Amino acid sequence: MDWEKLLREFFESDSLDGLLKDAGAMLGCPMLVVDDAYHIVASYVPETFRDAVFQAAIERGEITYEAISALNWDLLPDPSAGVFQPVEDSPYVRRFSCLSSSGVRIGYLICVDADGTLALKSPEDFKRLEGILAKQLICRRQSGWTSATTAEEVLAHLLDGKFSGAGAFRAQAGSTSLFKYRPDRLALINLGLYHSSNFGDDILKSELSAAFPGCSPFLYRGEVLLLLNASHDTAALDDLSGRYSLRSVISGRFTDLYLLPQVYAPAREVMDYLLGRAAGAFCAHTSQFRCLMALRRLSDRPDLIDPRISALGRYDAEHGTELCLTMYTYLACHHSVQLTCERLFTHRNTVLYRIRRLREDFGFGLDRPEEVLPLLLSSALVLLAAHRDGLFAPIPGGK
Repeated sequence: MDWEKLLREFFESDSLDGLLKDAGAMLGCPMLVVDDAYHIVASYVPETFRDAVFQAAIERGEITYEAISALNWDLLPDPSAGVFQPVEDSPYVRRFSCLSSSGVRIGYLICVDADGTLALKSPEDFKRLEGILAKQLICRRQSGWTSATTAEEVLAHLLDGKFSGAGAFRAQAGSTSLFKYRPDRLALINLGLYHSSNFGDDILKSELSAAFPGCSPFLYRGEVLLLLNASHDTAALDDLSGRYSLRSVISGRFTDLYLLPQVYAPAREVMDYLLGRAAGAFCAHTSQFRCLMALRRLSDRPDLIDPRISALGRYDAEHGTELCLTMYTYLACHHSVQLTCERLFTHRNTVLYRIRRLREDFGFGLDRPEEVLPLLLSSALVLLAAHRDGLFAPIPGGK
């Protein structure tokens, strides 16, 4: 490659298109630069090249969810290396690679292996090219280039905290389709398990749009966000999650679009939690996880735990007993022995024996009103530390 020419182009111009054209001509392949919102920001297509999937992406101005699912770098052994991926309805393999700046992923480079020789090119040449393109993309951003005139970009700026207040947001949103939108819930969808080599038809986006009419899916930080209204049936997302291996979280209700960051944050928290613990697809609601998330935020405060409960937890671990669990369940069931037996799937005599031990051997005042909340909270935190998360929220297909 003529690095001198590329570097001269880089220093003399802030044109990403010009830089990509020179690089594509040198490598002899069509190329796309895609930002972190999966919009195509630059492209190079040789005059003689014909590929319907590639052309459709350029006409849309963005790559499909199917292509995005192929960019799940977090699951790759070496996220810095390029990945070759066959594409349905195209005879040409694609090479995907990251564009990063200071360790932060800011976009992607997609090269079409038109003549079957890309795998023979030097990996170091690609890394050098990706570094130059990443710097040019950063320069383009810093020079004020933005596409924040669309509803998607306005919402992304809102989630990024770039508006000074509600007035500034509403002034910007008023020039888009958002001015007439009445939100009800937010759905956050992770595409990490969704795999399809059909990069041309945007099948998943079409399915989501059909299931939730009037709701245009948009991308934010590599995930799909849906702004649902009151007429949308959230059960449809449960069905789609199972069919397409999606991992979805649905927020609580909200009525003001400016409050989107406030419902996104807990949905993001639940998603991050489940990504580490749930195997396979799921569709969860933040309302199911409020108690668990609150306990997790308290879990780094051992000073909040009654020392007697900490000792009881250690006793259970050493002797294989379930006294702490029995205490928590008994208190949560309002001192109902019958409900405690049902929740624990344990014989009544066993539960009564455990309760008697808690009172007589360990001295817990289970019936004193002033003790109930401290004992309930302490036992919950001890159980959480013992990885009994399923007591506080439904963990789908836990690992």
